[in-house]
Amino acid sequence: MKTENRPLVVIETHPVQYHAPVYRLVEEAYGIPVTVIYGSDFSVAGYRDKEFNASFSWDVDLTAGNNVRFLSRAREGGAQSFEEVSARGLSRMLEAVQGSAVLLTGYSRWFNIAAFYAARKTGWPVLFRAETSDQAAARHSVKSAIRDWTLRRLYSLCARVLPIGSNSYAHYRRLGVPEEKMIFAPYCVNTAPFRCEETDRDTLRPATRAEIGLAENDVAILFSGKLSERKGVHILTAAAKLLPSDLRARVVLVFLGSGPEQALLEASCRSEPGVRALFPGFRNQTALSPWYHAADMLVLPSLRFETWGLVANEALHHGVPCVVSDAVGCAPDLIEEGRTGAVAKAGSPDSLADAIARTADRVSGPAIRSDCRKKVSDFSALKAADGIARAWREVAAAPEMALRNSFA
Repeated sequence: MKTENRPLVVIETHPVQYHAPVYRLVEEAYGIPVTVIYGSDFSVAGYRDKEFNASFSWDVDLTAGNNVRFLSRAREGGAQSFEEVSARGLSRMLEAVQGSAVLLTGYSRWFNIAAFYAARKTGWPVLFRAETSDQAAARHSVKSAIRDWTLRRLYSLCARVLPIGSNSYAHYRRLGVPEEKMIFAPYCVNTAPFRCEETDRDTLRPATRAEIGLAENDVAILFSGKLSERKGVHILTAAAKLLPSDLRARVVLVFLGSGPEQALLEASCRSEPGVRALFPGFRNQTALSPWYHAADMLVLPSLRFETWGLVANEALHHGVPCVVSDAVGCAPDLIEEGRTGAVAKAGSPDSLADAIARTADRVSGPAIRSDCRKKVSDFSALKAADGIARAWREVAAAPEMALRNSFA
């Protein structure tokens, strides 16, 4: 069997709503056969997310379009959550698949470490695309040195490394990955479940705002995600209280999500000076567009560990400007002051209030919506698939040459 006819094999813990559509496009748009091996199917079978404090399964099909295999199934006693996923049986499955290259998507869990060793044992070229950054967490100098040595070695054994954005690129360059081994495969969301266009806004915005009781001149500030401490949700309520009184009177905070901090957030919004707030709860992918169109801006005030922040991509596709903290990894790529939003200092209510006030000046016009959609257009699922396809072609067409070029 020719190498070109053997599949690209993707190894991942579970189906992810942001990743699966990209793998489908690699096959559909570029004609490259793809087999995806998942540790578990819990995200499509249904599971309880600890940070969301809710049980759900994604309402979009995450298994169509590729040859999908599972190492375990939740309903058969397999892993019920991300933390429980095991790589048991992975080597045998790789032998049965007979691929041409392997795409790995992380290094931070035992599953991913085991996947790397299993992929190396096959002798096939290894591609690597993951949420990588040097900005995510402060570390002790010894721990940082060990991490750097380990990652240098890991990346040196990969045939191609695929940065997802500016911070990711800087991370790889700092750890010695040469330019010729890197191919951009941007982090992205699948817009198929959404209604992103201006015509959709004309329909959905007035209906949704009327349903939730927003007046025409109210400024709806949307937070979409897990109501957890690390997401900085309390910084948002504190910042809203610091806004000029005339703006604060028009602001409505919309917390679209669930999590352990909700009761405290509700109490904070009621305390003086009071801030109007809505808590609609968790919404699945296909139900998000009405809320984005109803919003005037998205705010993501994360304190730490936010290697990207894909809700910003979702908002921008809908033409909604974003205010993010400088702990959010997408800031250098997607947030342009005065055009697509603003960046605030993480953990600072004063800085966040200033950023919100600056952005509020521009939320009413069509120009900013056009700027938002244009900015995020380079971070599409098709462009991510293009990067993966290009990397596969470079190494699968002549794998022995790709391996010789590795700087192991």
